[in-house]
Amino acid sequence: MSWFESFVLGLVQGLTEFLPISSSAHLRLTAAFAGWHDPGAAFTAITQIGTEAAVLIYFRKDIVRIVSAWFRSLTNRSMRSDHDAQMGWLVIVGSIPIGVLGVTFKDQIEGPFRDLRLIATTLIVMGIVLGIADRLAARDEAGGRHRAAKERKTLKELGVKDGLIFGFCQAMALVPGVSRSGATISGGLLMGYTREAAARYSFLLAIPAVLASGVFELKDAGEGHVSWGPTIFATFIAFGVGYAVIAWFMKFITTKSFMPFVIYRVLLGLLLFALVTAGVLSPHAGESAG
Repeated sequence: MSWFESFVLGLVQGLTEFLPISSSAHLRLTAAFAGWHDPGAAFTAITQIGTEAAVLIYFRKDIVRIVSAWFRSLTNRSMRSDHDAQMGWLVIVGSIPIGVLGVTFKDQIEGPFRDLRLIATTLIVMGIVLGIADRLAARDEAGGRHRAAKERKTLKELGVKDGLIFGFCQAMALVPGVSRSGATISGGLLMGYTREAAARYSFLLAIPAVLASGVFELKDAGEGHVSWGPTIFATFIAFGVGYAVIAWFMKFITTKSFMPFVIYRVLLGLLLFALVTAGVLSPHAGESAG
């Protein structure tokens, strides 16, 4: 991998990690369209450490408060009813599904799941799911002629059941094209949470999963055509761009719909299907490098 490739892929990772359009799919597609080798699951997992560092800084006050309350709840029984302490446990509970499924399907994640036809399918299907969830949320917020606006849930109402459902939604992002934020936000909206609550828990829930995945893949970073230098460079690029994107996205969702992302996902999926069907792209473009 050249330094230019690592710069572009780091930029793509930072731009797409927090948007509901799938960073892993865009890294895969960028390489395929440019005629580069697939950067692979290890490169993707490690560069995600950069974007998660952006989450740690952006949500630093929330994280310090949650971690502090969680540790105190271990020895102080009265703290166990504290919302921040409960959030600590809920992040742990919600991280279990992706941990178990990530280890179980490791070979599929690094192989068959990176087929461009599967990515096109997940882009379209999850785009439609996000669109439906977004419309339901908008209907609740706006009400109508014959119905009052419905108040949606906040994170103060999050329990173990919903936390696990969020976790299984996050685990779906093991398949490129699903999108970690897209799946968890869709799940949250369908369960009746506000856009801001679903997005905030989605980002907090991703921290242990992404950091663990990145550390686990460190041993494979220098294998194949991807070396340590370009991987670290791409990770720093992803951090800088990712921080700017998350700050913008959290403001965007307070007043805007997810429909632009829905339309983008569906159009990109259809374009990808058309290119593969026409023979312009191979379903396994770029995979030969290993």
